[in-house]
Amino acid sequence: MKFLYSDTQDYVDPAYDFINDRNSPTRERYWGDVYAHELMTPAPYDGLLVSMSAIRQAEGVSSSKVRYSTKEEQRMLRDGARKFLRYDGPAFKDSMLMGDCGAFAYVDHDKPAYSPEEVVEFYTEAGFTHGVSPDHIIFDCDLANPKSDEVAPATLARYKITLSNAQAFMDLVRETGAPFEPMGAVQGWSPESMAQAAVHLESMGYKYLAIGGLVPLKVEVIHVVLQALRKAIKPETKIHLLGFAKADKIHEFTGYGITSFDSTSPLIRAFKDAKANYYIDSPSGGLDYYTAIRIPQAIENSRLVQGIKRGIFSAEDLQRREQKALIALRSFDRGEESATRTLIAVMDYHRFLVEGESEDIARQEKELAKMKDMVGRTLQDAPWKRCKCDVCSAVGVEVIIFRSSNRNKRRGFHNLGVYHKHVQTTMENAQ
Repeated sequence: MKFLYSDTQDYVDPAYDFINDRNSPTRERYWGDVYAHELMTPAPYDGLLVSMSAIRQAEGVSSSKVRYSTKEEQRMLRDGARKFLRYDGPAFKDSMLMGDCGAFAYVDHDKPAYSPEEVVEFYTEAGFTHGVSPDHIIFDCDLANPKSDEVAPATLARYKITLSNAQAFMDLVRETGAPFEPMGAVQGWSPESMAQAAVHLESMGYKYLAIGGLVPLKVEVIHVVLQALRKAIKPETKIHLLGFAKADKIHEFTGYGITSFDSTSPLIRAFKDAKANYYIDSPSGGLDYYTAIRIPQAIENSRLVQGIKRGIFSAEDLQRREQKALIALRSFDRGEESATRTLIAVMDYHRFLVEGESEDIARQEKELAKMKDMVGRTLQDAPWKRCKCDVCSAVGVEVIIFRSSNRNKRRGFHNLGVYHKHVQTTMENAQ
């Protein structure tokens, strides 16, 4: 089972100055930055997924969905996605480079933002090894398996559009001799409808299916969907799970013959999860999670800045407490400060974040007590000291500090590496 990471232009400044919190003086965005597969050896994933909607703005689709500039799009298509992503070295020559349409970007529209002709051309020009037919997301999954005449017309329309596009896409791949392996997108409103869609796709000639609409589904529902699919399709037909948000549950899905899946979850949780920000191998064979230690920049954090503007906080006092927390944490890492005193310094600063978010005293106390326990556990176990990955070895305690993109993304890179190893171990144990 291959783990793919979905590209969202996540790279870091390799020479970032953590003490002064600034990029290197000569840093050029992208050109001087490094991706996770450049910073870490081995690469923390088996391949990359690139969404068309992140690169090319379609008519009627909000520009906020587009991450690439026009120049970046042109360069990617001129040089190829593998070279643009610097994923073209000998170590990556056999790695998957997969394209999809990024259907979330046009989910509110009546039809997909890109035609099959545009998609085939895009995948070919970018040099992808695999490409998914243009789909239209269906979020509902009714385990009661209602018939087609029992679902909303809009839902049925999305189902038919996805299958019609898949047929046109496959026809074009055959006509043009496109150099990538076509993947048929599966959408449906129930396990049975998704299984029927999968059978239709097989009849069109697809040997690799990409299962969509999984993001909002609970784990038990995904199990039912995959059971229905596997029962309906050929044993040799390959399956890819699109946007598998339940990445930490992957060990439950080893029995479905899944060939690949993509997820951004390990990186995103580094800075968006309330408590599980840092991954590490568990002695039991699974994963353990730790909260990162939140020491945001006093005059840049939105909560603190609002408190300063309202006269609740003093900028000078906040900056003093901020530095005290950072000094204590770094001293603790060197063995020069106790965990208890470090925790006091960190929480003395953290309480201003809580006060800036809510004026409810009881809620503040509850939140502070919860965070104190989580930070205390992080300090007690000091997981970054046990990790030998390239990120933790290079920056040490900075990886556990929740502060600025260069720290947070490095922690995300670390998580990807730990998770990738977890997937490999899970598959070895399943054999």
